[in-house]
Amino acid sequence: MNNWIIVLVLFAFAKASLAQTNEPAVSSSFSIDASYYYGAVLQHNSDISHLITGHPEGVILRYNRRTCGEKEWQSLYGFPDFGFTFSYQDLKNRSLGEAFGAYAHYNFYAFHRQLQYSIGAGIAYMTNPYDPVTNFRNVAYGTRFTSATYLQANYRKENLIGSIGFQTGITLIHYSNGNIKEPNTSTNSLLFNVGLNWSLEPENPIYKRWSIEKYKEPIHINAILRYGWNESNLRGSGQFPFYTFSFYVDKRLNKKSSIHAGTELMLTDFLKEHRDYQANSFPNSGITGNESTARIGLFAGHELHIGETSVLTYLGVYMYDEINYGSVIYNRIGLQRRINNHWLTSLTLKSHGASAEALSIGLGYRL
Repeated sequence: MNNWIIVLVLFAFAKASLAQTNEPAVSSSFSIDASYYYGAVLQHNSDISHLITGHPEGVILRYNRRTCGEKEWQSLYGFPDFGFTFSYQDLKNRSLGEAFGAYAHYNFYAFHRQLQYSIGAGIAYMTNPYDPVTNFRNVAYGTRFTSATYLQANYRKENLIGSIGFQTGITLIHYSNGNIKEPNTSTNSLLFNVGLNWSLEPENPIYKRWSIEKYKEPIHINAILRYGWNESNLRGSGQFPFYTFSFYVDKRLNKKSSIHAGTELMLTDFLKEHRDYQANSFPNSGITGNESTARIGLFAGHELHIGETSVLTYLGVYMYDEINYGSVIYNRIGLQRRINNHWLTSLTLKSHGASAEALSIGLGYRL
């Protein structure tokens, strides 16, 4: 049930993030591309070395809709594309199985739109997740549904033969369930891709270019509640809810960037199980079983605005943590969506370095 809630939130977030205005478009064009890819699973953790037995391959299909300046941010970012991606990947390992991914994505351009940078976020369906009896070797995916992210850089040439074009480049695909359930070592695949594109574009596309003006806002106070489920690194210890109460200020620097600073209280129920296990099984660990499971952190970070959607990158330090689970420093990355001038939603992943702790959904208010 928990996995399905995360899946629905991801789809809703993607739909809201890519929603367009009801205003008539300045111009319209779209393209479809298909690529074959081949590469390798990166050994980012020694625990997955036994799962790297071949070269993964697959296909990636994408629908792209070009923006032409209906909104100011589209002009600021050089008229990017938005769209949806479907991917299939054979991970070339019996334990890992295959992955089917669905994403919402953005494409950004450079060098006269011949160099394309893409980022996509969504979900993946894993055909052979971990099972303690039938598939105990798969320590990468503890759930059948995982979050999925890809980064792509392509040389792209359109309309080489009529409406048919060509693209080639590299893709990085990441699968992880955000530690909703153990195991969650995750995988990162580095892939080389080549394919064709078909585009429908008006003969003389019309772009609305907005003038670049200085922009600033006063400091705003924010409060947000984050919620989710996770499990400790002790496999089979159970899934428990967690709650994070964040209070921070934001300062808008310009149309694209804001900086944040604040504090947060983290109430994580799985730490009770972890604390009691350590106290009973490892009496010399320094944990007695009386420690508080609450943690308090200070954080600072950046918000990259892409219209009403933004990308969050935070770095925090624990000021109060009696159990010392993970490291003293943590990071949080994710997406945020402004519903109106006051209300906002978010989907973020909290980690200690490359080790994920919690994938959370959030609802906040901005004064």
